Amino acid sequence: QVQLVESGGGLVQPGGSLRLSCAASGIIFSIYTMDWYRQAPGKQRELVATITSGGRTNYADSVKGRFTISRDNAKNTVYLQMNSLKPDDTAVYYCNAEIQATGGVPLAYWGQGTQVTVSS
Repeated sequence: QVQLVESGGGLVQPGGSLRLSCAASGIIFSIYTMDWYRQAPGKQRELVATITSGGRTNYADSVKGRFTISRDNAKNTVYLQMNSLKPDDTAVYYCNAEIQATGGVPLAYWGQGTQVTVSS
């Protein structure tokens, strides 16, 4: 069974930094696109950043220049480095990945979410 486990959330002051991690585990044949989403209270879940298996990245306009997505394929892990954090970045952050388990077809998996709170 494939699982995604996130870590790295917490409370940070405006202007500060956090690094989120999301590790995939299970009998994995291949991991394709990996993404970070976030959902603030009362708002819809939004895509924050995407990284393909080849390392191509894309970002929401609201985080360009502040956030960096990366991945370590040997560790089946995706990261989100968040700098210059603002109160508007406060949300639950979720990782999502398209994963093909051994003997299966590619499916989308979600992590459990990690809370990021930006406040003084």
